[in-house]
Amino acid sequence: MQVDAVYENARLVTGDTALAVLHGRIVALGDDARELSARRRVDLGGGFVAPGFHDAHNHMAWFGMGLDDVPLSDCRSVDEIYDAVARRAAELPAGSWVVGSGYDQNKLAGGEHPDRHGLDRAAPGMLVRLKHTSGHMTLVNTAVLDRLDLANVPVGGDVVQSADGSPTGLLREQAQLLLRPLTYPTPLESVVRGLDRASRQYLSEGITSVQEAGIGGGLVGETPAELAAYQLARERGVLRVRGTVMVAASVLHDLPDGAGFGLDLGLRTGLGDEWLRIGPMKLFADGSLVGRTCAMHEPFDGEPDNRGYFQVPEDELARTIRQAHDAGWQIATHAIGDRAITAVLDAYEAALAANPRPDHRHRIEHCAVLPPAELTRLASLGLIASPQGRFVNELGDGMRAALGEARVPWCYRLRSVLDAGCVLPASSDRPVVDGAPLLGLADMVHRRTSTGEPFAVEEALTPAEALRAYTYGSAYATFAESYLGTLDPGKLADFVVLSADPLSTVEDARVLGTVVGGELRYEAA
Repeated sequence: MQVDAVYENARLVTGDTALAVLHGRIVALGDDARELSARRRVDLGGGFVAPGFHDAHNHMAWFGMGLDDVPLSDCRSVDEIYDAVARRAAELPAGSWVVGSGYDQNKLAGGEHPDRHGLDRAAPGMLVRLKHTSGHMTLVNTAVLDRLDLANVPVGGDVVQSADGSPTGLLREQAQLLLRPLTYPTPLESVVRGLDRASRQYLSEGITSVQEAGIGGGLVGETPAELAAYQLARERGVLRVRGTVMVAASVLHDLPDGAGFGLDLGLRTGLGDEWLRIGPMKLFADGSLVGRTCAMHEPFDGEPDNRGYFQVPEDELARTIRQAHDAGWQIATHAIGDRAITAVLDAYEAALAANPRPDHRHRIEHCAVLPPAELTRLASLGLIASPQGRFVNELGDGMRAALGEARVPWCYRLRSVLDAGCVLPASSDRPVVDGAPLLGLADMVHRRTSTGEPFAVEEALTPAEALRAYTYGSAYATFAESYLGTLDPGKLADFVVLSADPLSTVEDARVLGTVVGGELRYEAA
């Protein structure tokens, strides 16, 4: 047999030194691979080969389109934010949009958000919109605020007010939908360009598969025709990584002829192929921990009257989960606060009791503040928790400030989830934080904040466990482990070549090359 390629002189995570590929799949390892006739042989120079990284929860289109925004993540004061806005405004015609992203009030001197008056001074005559790093808040200037229907704030959101009762310009959670008449839908070509730019960077970081956490509607959807943008990107060859898309719950509806709850034509989880497929229904239960809008049993530290809130009424949350479960959907519910996690567990438990379904793989996205009793229930129900290891580094200090020290041990648990018998995926929630998997692996192992403070270090993983989460675990979370996630014959030839073994020196490793479907798609200069 002649194969398409033999990749050799490597150190595979399996312990082998060569890998053979035919028609995009691994067909042999080690001596069996080296002995085969091949159309080409690729010397990997002793690099370490692992399965391609698989981000189980990211926002690729949002990230790619946001590369044009004013970057605010490094700002450390509101004045630095205003200065950055002013510089961009000076480059644009009067009346233009000035869009910034990535600011975090927890990292600003004084811990306060900017406000509309500061934006008015920084960019007179402009329309200004600043996206919080969490994605759960947006700050706008007066010119934008005056265009919004503030008399009809959606349930599950609020417009923050100053002491005198006037709006500060901060729109939280569902109140961000007030912007939709001004910004929605995003043109398909803009989404395609975003996917192109994002997937180029993903390849440079060793990412070969992603799960897009919400398309078509809701807070994170760009356009009702968003799946068409992914299809266009694939047809044009600019969707460079494999994608599973989660569909926003708001676009599902009752279907005729007893077809259940879903998309037109009865589309649901599983439709597609190895490049692009429909994954879970994505549903929001609550908000953000660093933004102090997630639903908590007890108040946020220093805010005795603030327990956060749900984005949808609890009875509606349970009803939507039941409908989607009965219709055969996998469900991925965003729940960060412990009160939200309790409500989601109640809803999943009721749906499964009424209609048992083996191997459902329903998920709780983030699953951030997880008390011990709820961890036990999560495991007993066969659910998947989908936390983000990188959050501990970039957001950890803000999360500690919101929770107080006593609740930190419950926050973004990893070790406990594995020990409870659950399969653990890995993800970034990019662009909320830097989504490079090597950074995520290091944070899953070390559990330290950006200021160097330890953060529930008892939840740390071994390097091998972290790598398995970022490969097999993420594939399992989307029913893809039969063809992704490990370097076994018969599976897709998606792998990353690293300069060092991440099982021993993850901090020293860098990506040398990324192979998707047996083809070298990225090679470091």
